Order: sequence, then structure tokens, then C-alpha cells
Amino acid sequence: MAHYAVLGAGITGVTTAYALQKRGIEVTVYDRNRYPAMETSFANGGQLSASNAETWNQWSTVLKGIKWMFTPEAPLSVNPRPTWHKASWMLEFLGAIPKHRKNTVETVKMAIAARAGMAEMADRAAIDFDFSRAGILHFYQSEKEMQHARKMTELYAEGGLSRRELSPEEIREIEPTLTGDMVGGYWTESDSTGDIHRFTVGLADWLETQGVTFRLGGEVDTVEQEDGVVRVTAGGEEQRFDGVVVCGGVGSRAFARQLGDRINVYPVKGYSITVNLRDDASRAGAPNVSLLDDKAKIVTSRLGPDRFRVAGTAEFNGINRDIRADRVKPLTAWVERYFPEVSTESCVPWAGLRPMMPDMMPRVCPGRKAGVYYNTGHGHLGWTLSAATAEAIGTRIASDLRTSPAKSPSSVFKTA
Repeated sequence: MAHYAVLGAGITGVTTAYALQKRGIEVTVYDRNRYPAMETSFANGGQLSASNAETWNQWSTVLKGIKWMFTPEAPLSVNPRPTWHKASWMLEFLGAIPKHRKNTVETVKMAIAARAGMAEMADRAAIDFDFSRAGILHFYQSEKEMQHARKMTELYAEGGLSRRELSPEEIREIEPTLTGDMVGGYWTESDSTGDIHRFTVGLADWLETQGVTFRLGGEVDTVEQEDGVVRVTAGGEEQRFDGVVVCGGVGSRAFARQLGDRINVYPVKGYSITVNLRDDASRAGAPNVSLLDDKAKIVTSRLGPDRFRVAGTAEFNGINRDIRADRVKPLTAWVERYFPEVSTESCVPWAGLRPMMPDMMPRVCPGRKAGVYYNTGHGHLGWTLSAATAEAIGTRIASDLRTSPAKSPSSVFKTA
């Protein structure tokens, strides 16, 4: 039996472990945290959203970004201190603008394909993760925003996604707790929401019962491939594998460099607050459907009866996990503006680093060396796309193993 290492125990790494295990491959998952899903997969917006699949590579995004740089509470924040990594990423971002249409359609297709895989995992592992099929409602405050939404709806339709345009009155019918002026919206009934952390932990717990090994709580010091054997050293111990799948989030760039590849992931920080709905008025005043405010770039999810997740913003500031009050404040203010009956007295802030590629497309591919694979760079859509990309990389590895049977390196640990 082939034995593969998976680097990363977030949503992408754990779903990858699932895809490999069900194909009869022995799997060991590594992560520097003591538990799965403790970084970017901990408290995201909760949306499983094919309707948010539009890539950011547009000139309008660039112009907004320049304007927002001078507004501390704007959706986008860029540290002006120059670094080669940030500069190279942004140049490649500009280079991908002509691929906006193609990549958006492809992302929609992946998001739709992921739904069946997510359902399969949840069913087999019997995971309770506050899943809701309540749909996702996009709302807009200007006719210009609506015009753009109509164009995106045409692209989404090319990818196989159907959504319905709404009048302001229809928006109120779907979500009566939402206040404020708006010109219209779009309703994607087929989208859903859920708690990414609970799902990932639940799937990891189940995988352990199926024989998957989790080596958590220690940094992966080195990963290398030589003579057809992959060596992973963590905590001073080396283990040999037939192959490796890099699912390391923002750490994937460094792992790829060790393996002779270039994966230009950049850490784009996002923030969320989890509003604890402690009283009857707050529970009644919070929305039941998931929302996306296109102007503010804010998404929401109702996670069970007592939690309301609100997430958004993009911050280009390198590997920096600090939670800034000026970035959290707009999220709280947004809740108070649109849902005045919800108490924001108890809000838990969080920040996570989204692993983004310049063209906004995940890297699901083999590396230059035999036995090296990548499933990383999902950006803000890791929760949405992970089941599809895990299935894709699992299928590729299984096919490669059939055509070129792997050697069987020793699985014993060696002290480095």
C-alpha cells in the first residue's frame, strides 16, 4: 500500500486525506497546531457559495484598491511597505485580468461539483456542522452594482449556476430582518452554509477511526524528494513516504520552494466576528439566510440558533495574524446598521490568512518531482471548493500510482 504525507490539517488537507484514504492509500497528516482547522479554517464566513465565485482580477478591483488604500476602514487594506513577494504577486494579478471570465466560469463549475463531495463526507462521517440549505442572498445598493451583478449572473449560468434576480420587496420577503435601502438583489437557493471548523474536526476525527494518522503540534522542518522517496522531518524526526500533497495554506510557498517548485501563494488576511445571540430579541432579529453585501464585501452565516457569523475585508500585510480593532469595527458597525435588534455585546473577533494565488485559481497539480503534488491556493473559497479539489487530486494520484507503482519506503521514524 502506498503511503502519502499531507502537509496541513485545514479543510483542504483533511478533505485531501479523505480522498486518498477512500482510494486505499495510507495517509499521515502533518500540522503545526495541536488540533485540525486552527488557522484559516477556524472561523471563516461559513458560505458554501458558488454564487461568490467571481475572481477578483478586474481593473475595477485595482481602481477600488487604490482608492481604499487611503481609507482605514475600507474593505481592502494594503501595507505600503514594498516586498518582492507582494510586488510579484500583484504583477501576476494584473497579468491574469484577461482570464477573468474563463477563471470565473471554471470556479463556478468547481463549486457546484464540490457540493456532492461535501455531502458524501458529511454523510459517511456523520458530521454535525450547523449545515443549512437556507440559500444565499446578495443585495445591492446602487444600479451600477446591479448591472455588474447581471453580467456576473450570465457568467455563472455558463458554469451551470442558476440564480434569481430580486426586487427590494422580494428581498424583504426572503429575509424580513434585513433593514436599509437597496435597489435589488440576487437569490441563489442552491447555495448553503456551515461551520468549517466543526466540519473539519469532525471529518478528521472520523478519518482517525479509518486508520489515517495525524501528527499534530509540531512544525514541519523540511520536506524533500530524492530518488523517488519523500522525506518529511517534523520535531526532529524523519519519516519516509511514497509521496506528498502540499495543502499548507500560506505555508505552501515555502514547502514548494524546498521541493523545487514555485507556488506564489500570498497571505490575504480576512476578519470575522461571531455574534453570540444570547437573548430572544437577538435570535429573532438575526437573519436566517446567508447574506452577501457586495459594496462592503461582507458575508454572513447563521450557525445554529445562537451564533451569527459576519466576515469580510482583505488585508495585504504578509504573514501577520494580528487582530486589528480598526478592521473589526466595520463588521460590528455593519451588524448594528442592518440588524439593529441584534445585540453586539458579545462578539468574538478572529483573523485568518487566506492562501491566494494571483489568478485566484487553486493549484491542484503534480510538482516537478515524482510523488509531489499540490492542493492549495484556494483563497477565500477553500470551504466552497475543497471537496472538488480533493477529489481531483485523489483521482490524479490514484491514476499515477496505477501507471507507475511507487516504491515502498520505510515508514519508521528516524531522528534527524
